[in-house]
Amino acid sequence: MGDLADRVEELLGRRPLRLSPLAGGCIAEVQRAELADGTRVVVKCSRGAGPDLSLEAWMLRKLRRLGRLPVPEVLAATADILVLEFIDHDDRPPGRRPQRHAAELLASLHAVTAPRFGLERDTLVGPLPQPNEETARWLPFFRDRRLRYMARLARRSGRLPASAFARLERLAERLEKWLEEPARPALLHGDVWSGNILFRGERVAAFLDPAIYFGHPEIELAFTTLFGPFDRVFYDRYAEIAGIAPGFFELRKDIYNLYPLLVHLHLFGSGYLRPITALLDRLGL
Repeated sequence: MGDLADRVEELLGRRPLRLSPLAGGCIAEVQRAELADGTRVVVKCSRGAGPDLSLEAWMLRKLRRLGRLPVPEVLAATADILVLEFIDHDDRPPGRRPQRHAAELLASLHAVTAPRFGLERDTLVGPLPQPNEETARWLPFFRDRRLRYMARLARRSGRLPASAFARLERLAERLEKWLEEPARPALLHGDVWSGNILFRGERVAAFLDPAIYFGHPEIELAFTTLFGPFDRVFYDRYAEIAGIAPGFFELRKDIYNLYPLLVHLHLFGSGYLRPITALLDRLGL
């Protein structure tokens, strides 16, 4: 415990009495630290030459500043250490009321807008770079900064076969056939799935591990259909507030989910290739 306890004491001015491991993401070791006054905090430590954790701190602070999405308070941050408030939460799937609350929070987040798609700086999705050079239109942004960028990473890693890469290129050239421009750029959390949302009682306690940028809300909603934790209650409530255009569930969500599937293919291997090629088959590419 010594070295990490020393770092925490240096950052907070208080030494942890004990550290215990927590389930974490793929970019850092995550520990719960208990301080002498009973306060609990979360300490993330970058693995080796991992990503700069001060970028996660920057994203969390920006979310707190721009909207009402609950996120942990950043207590201290350096390139390799991030200290956050500890959020009490339940260890069970969310019921109807917390799902409705999550829908209300994301609809409110998506109401925050900007002049252009992207962001003033690049961010991360998991451990991977996420380029955010701003554009005036959504479809070129999704094509070049999301679909093509991640397909090229997966191709270079050897996880995406040349034939599938060529088919994704054909899709990228024809996105206008299936996707449309949104009315405006919307602020996105960027990585909403069951592992990144904490629930407490009837409400959302916090959203974790953002990958923020301004984009189309549909790409955010699409990702929630891949790894949960929501059912129809969430989507019905979101639609009541912000609307979900016809055709989203039938096809567009699957096109947008190519991006997280390519992320997972690059990181975790061939198990994620089949849904990619199945969609390309469906589209006749």
